[in-house]
Amino acid sequence: MSRFRLFCWAAVGSFCLLSCRKNVTDNLDDDEMPLYITKQEPSVDFSGYSTFSLADSVAVINNDQLVQRVRTDYDAAFIDAISTQMQSRGFTRVSHSDSPDLGITISRIYNDYTGIVDYSNYWNSYDGYWGSDYWGYPGYDYYFPPMYGTYTVTDGGVAIDMIDLKNVTSNNQLRQVWSGLVRGSGTFNIDKVPSHAQALFDQSPYLEK
Repeated sequence: MSRFRLFCWAAVGSFCLLSCRKNVTDNLDDDEMPLYITKQEPSVDFSGYSTFSLADSVAVINNDQLVQRVRTDYDAAFIDAISTQMQSRGFTRVSHSDSPDLGITISRIYNDYTGIVDYSNYWNSYDGYWGSDYWGYPGYDYYFPPMYGTYTVTDGGVAIDMIDLKNVTSNNQLRQVWSGLVRGSGTFNIDKVPSHAQALFDQSPYLEK
């Protein structure tokens, strides 16, 4: 969990700022907004590993709490996509009971953020929608008295974590040797899963047998 918090929400500040504005994504489509973050243990030579195993379900984490482990069609697609990328790099997939060199887990991570909106000037004037003359008051302007509202934004991403099972330390700790994160629009579109996995591994050319 500490690794997740270390890097998972690097871009959330800009997201929250944009969330208060109207129609900020009108001219964007999903393909313009993915973000891929990868992190490696610098001292690791991945050519020293041969086999890997993938957890057969995905952990769902909300506000830093494990909610459940599930395997939806989307989750299965992501598991298969990561397996395909690993095998294309020369690694062999084995069962988790066959003493794999590397263990890989996938998590869907969601965080909720709450803020305040000042509605006094949020919509500016209603001119151009329904003019005041419609109500029999030509020349009048609409206005809001001081008014505030709250909003909640749920930001999500998918984290992939690779663990060294070959060189277990004597202090009962498992070393994490690579992490990848996908976030932004289109993250949870099942049709985009193969391209997400491809992008993470393209960004990690050192990750090969």
